[in-house]
Amino acid sequence: MNLVEISTAMQRAGIRRLCVISGSRAWTSQQAAVWRNTLVGDWLTVSQQTDLSAMPHAPTALRTLLGREFQHAIFDARDGFHAEAFAALAGTLKAGSWLLLLTPAWQRWANQPDADSLRWADVAQPIATPHFTRQLQQGLLDDPHVMLLREDHPVREPVAIAWPEWHCQAPQQQQRILQQLLTMPAGVAVITAARGRGKSALAGMLARENRHCLVTAPAKVATDVLAQFAGEHLQFIAPDALLACDPPPQAEWLIIDEAAAIPAPLLAQLVARFPRVLLTTTVQGYEGTGRGFMLRFCAALPKVHYFALDEPLRWSPRDPLEAWLSHALLFEDAQESAPPPEIALFPASPLRHPDALAAGYRLLASAHYRTSPLDLRRMLDAPGQHFWLAGAQDNVQGALWLVEEGGLDPALAWSVWAGRRRPRGNLVAQSLAAHAGFVAAATLRSLRISRIAVMAAQRQRGIGTALVAMARQQASGCDYLSVSFGYTAPLWHFWQRCGFTLVRIGSQREASSGCYAAMAMLALTPAGEALQQQAARRLERDWPWLQQLIELDLPLEGDATSPLDDEDLALLAGFAWAQRPWEASYAALQRLVRQHPQPMLSAILVQKQPLSQAGRGGRKAVLAQLRAEVAQALRERDATLAEHWQPRLASLQ
Repeated sequence: MNLVEISTAMQRAGIRRLCVISGSRAWTSQQAAVWRNTLVGDWLTVSQQTDLSAMPHAPTALRTLLGREFQHAIFDARDGFHAEAFAALAGTLKAGSWLLLLTPAWQRWANQPDADSLRWADVAQPIATPHFTRQLQQGLLDDPHVMLLREDHPVREPVAIAWPEWHCQAPQQQQRILQQLLTMPAGVAVITAARGRGKSALAGMLARENRHCLVTAPAKVATDVLAQFAGEHLQFIAPDALLACDPPPQAEWLIIDEAAAIPAPLLAQLVARFPRVLLTTTVQGYEGTGRGFMLRFCAALPKVHYFALDEPLRWSPRDPLEAWLSHALLFEDAQESAPPPEIALFPASPLRHPDALAAGYRLLASAHYRTSPLDLRRMLDAPGQHFWLAGAQDNVQGALWLVEEGGLDPALAWSVWAGRRRPRGNLVAQSLAAHAGFVAAATLRSLRISRIAVMAAQRQRGIGTALVAMARQQASGCDYLSVSFGYTAPLWHFWQRCGFTLVRIGSQREASSGCYAAMAMLALTPAGEALQQQAARRLERDWPWLQQLIELDLPLEGDATSPLDDEDLALLAGFAWAQRPWEASYAALQRLVRQHPQPMLSAILVQKQPLSQAGRGGRKAVLAQLRAEVAQALRERDATLAEHWQPRLASLQ
């Protein structure tokens, strides 16, 4: 096989290929060196080791290379497979490139601990990832365009095909859409595309052609490609700075690049301030999907014009590398289809109904913007994951993803409550302990609903409610179900209909949704019921004070004049002599300062002086002084109580 001739033919055809090099570390390094010496190119290397390149790029640093293009690359998966970095690396390669994937020996790969599992499996030590690895191996074996170099195996060369010569059509497609944008009346234009289709370039062309344009994006560094095409006509302004302008700057167009990464409430305000708005968003890939954004946000906008870029810029639409990657990491869209005659509910796992589980994952990815290959890896191999699907095995209409939580050792749970420990996982269980102040939330066993989705055409038919009801019915050995979600009234009404009780509202808006994080639970046992009632009662009691931090209108009735109680004193002790957060202690601190005034507490809580301006030395120094004032107030109130809590909290690790 003449690699130089094959690569030249690949360049004419506009395609890229994958070669898997599987074997011992020394053998794979030697094979990679042969390729580097044979083919001229950049040979960008992604690895945690230096045996392949003197200056390799770490997988986590690959985002700095987005928007650039390279000829040939090496991805080292011998110690672990960072799926997002692998997909991102593939996206930087131009026509004629080879991507070398180095893996452990083929027969040992599935049972070898994968270092990447530490990112997504909530484990202390790396675990083997047999389901993802075997699925990946089968996909490599099934694709005739993949070249396989396996130690002690015959070489499998890619199938020989007479590819037609590639003539890139992306510029023509860009120009057609640009002309439509330039003549568009008032309204919102939405451009969706996969990576490498030139949507940022098209946005830059619009800015260059129309000098009355403003550009905004989640981060200016993400607009490098747009800036190249806009040239001197780029006028960038950050979203928050743009919203702070009153009145807004004069502009015929506002361009919002990667709009799906901006919180929806901010996005709605931006859209309302300009006559014409262009939103661009990525709809599949390693960073997550923008289809959830399309469904939720754009559907509510008037005068929306949709455009799609589907012609790649750096490779042919027939490119076998992109096709394999899309299939291997389940980037394909969930397919809308007529529902089966009967909607059945059934559990799924990587071993049972793997095809149905893959369809459920695609559905969840379509509905949730942040879904990425990391979630695929968690779904297939992380411990404590459970899935319920609705529809039929070959026609999935709904999906529910549950994660085991709780069951922490009481000593560890108390350390979480005190703010001294935050072990991996247990999102709601730990938050209810660390922020809401309920140790039992971490010691009891629970199932958290991580994601739920129903096909758009089948919503409002009770499928989601039925999935939750089935999860509730089958949650054997659990004390409660929980869910964390970005609070909106319609979403909360859904969880209410499912029987959940609101138990916590976070004080900060989520960056991904612009909504406050809400947590709700559904008790399954007497212990779970006691926790649920206690948590709901405290949220209602604290709400008059929490409203100072949270801009939500909730139907909760609390009394701002209620005095300190024993629960407050415990939380205040955790603030004074441990590391319980300021926001989590806010309501109890408000009640304390009115009965036992302290100088800095009064300045901040009563006189509303900003925390950052209340003293010297920054927030950390101010919090230290506030903790000292609370400790003094507790000693003055009840010396016996102080003598009980201070050594107990000091002993927690």
